[in-house]
Amino acid sequence: MEDAKRRLIWNGMFLFLLGLLTGFVEQSFINPRMGLAAHLEGVMNGTFLVALGAVWAEIRLSSRLKVAAYWTALYGTYANWAVTTLAAIFGAAAMSPITAAGHSAQQWQEAIVTFGFVSVGPTIVACSLLVLWGLRRSALP
Repeated sequence: MEDAKRRLIWNGMFLFLLGLLTGFVEQSFINPRMGLAAHLEGVMNGTFLVALGAVWAEIRLSSRLKVAAYWTALYGTYANWAVTTLAAIFGAAAMSPITAAGHSAQQWQEAIVTFGFVSVGPTIVACSLLVLWGLRRSALP
């Protein structure tokens, strides 16, 4: 995990780029409003990874917990963008009734999107809790 900082920043910039590119094609998705959400997820999650990389050296966790924080951050951010993009492509509505108003996808597509969003939520919350724990004032140097 010695070059984790650099990898987080690289992945953040890559995800940021994916978000920008998603913005160029958002109008071609079955659900353009969800396409806009995918664009924003890529840009915001990429920014989150860059910021996380910038403070990575300040996070004081055991090596196992730091590895968990790293991988939950990567999974949570990339999966969030990917699942939102899939929802835009499919026109899925199950997990996002406001942005998908008037749209519906096939049952198997809704199931994939639902599974993806249900897996992303707890993952990114766990990552945030680990990072907060590692940044607490009393964390060991």
